[in-house]
Amino acid sequence: MPLRSSKKDQPDLPALKLLANDIRQDVIRALVKAKSGHSAGSLGMADVFTALYFHVLHIDPKKPRWIERDRVVLSNAHICPVLYAALARRGFCSREDFINGLRKFGTPFQGHSNTHFNMGIETCGGPLGQGLSQAVGMALAARHDQADWHTYCLMSDGELDEGQSWEAILFAGKEQLRQLTVIVDRNNIQIDGFTEDVMPLEPLADKWRAFNWHVIESDGHNLRQIIDACEEAKTIYEKPTVILAHTIPGKGVDFMERHYEWHGKPPDPSEGRLALRELRSLAGQVTSEHE
Repeated sequence: MPLRSSKKDQPDLPALKLLANDIRQDVIRALVKAKSGHSAGSLGMADVFTALYFHVLHIDPKKPRWIERDRVVLSNAHICPVLYAALARRGFCSREDFINGLRKFGTPFQGHSNTHFNMGIETCGGPLGQGLSQAVGMALAARHDQADWHTYCLMSDGELDEGQSWEAILFAGKEQLRQLTVIVDRNNIQIDGFTEDVMPLEPLADKWRAFNWHVIESDGHNLRQIIDACEEAKTIYEKPTVILAHTIPGKGVDFMERHYEWHGKPPDPSEGRLALRELRSLAGQVTSEHE
């Protein structure tokens, strides 16, 4: 797969779609083995992570600390299963180690992502609302050093309840941090229910614009739209960009989709088998003889 996308380097969208499906299956396998973890957001963001790690990002798995790499900050670090699955498929770590090691003591695959292992993770996550502040610092460093690398911060919509998020949004807009792109997982759920019931966010796009951000709204499951949005962000020179990626929590598994109860719940073995069967068949589009 290419390390950097360009106008001459068009994505293989069918291959990326299948890869996103493989990543979802790896997430399910790991969650079943771990018996804990976050299902809904991990499945919902598989297409975004596929677009980033297999087309958009300027990275090299053989050099995880390469100075010219793009930086990824996972602010909603509880969805780290999809980050680990993407890193494994990209060659930063072993798929087998991830699937068998998620949430196990002593492994790199803790319940929230961390930087203690050299496998392409930039920040420690956990407290929601802090990731964007970290990403802002990285973008400031890139500007100070006159570097070309870009910082991508992935956030949940639920963590926009946090005041620190809006402080960072305000500061980034003021500083016109053009090398910063935020991707918000706009899946409309959080642990206690639907976002618009817990703490209404709309009109969300207008709020970001009011803080001097360039706003793009995207179908978070349309790989072409995700890639195009990331490319558009690189052409904006006077302000940072936010991509509001509209996703379906639990995407690909019908009994999980749009149910906030799956925010922090893993499938049990029987549910895992059902989920894998559905994912392998692409929701019945293909016939599979495997369980």
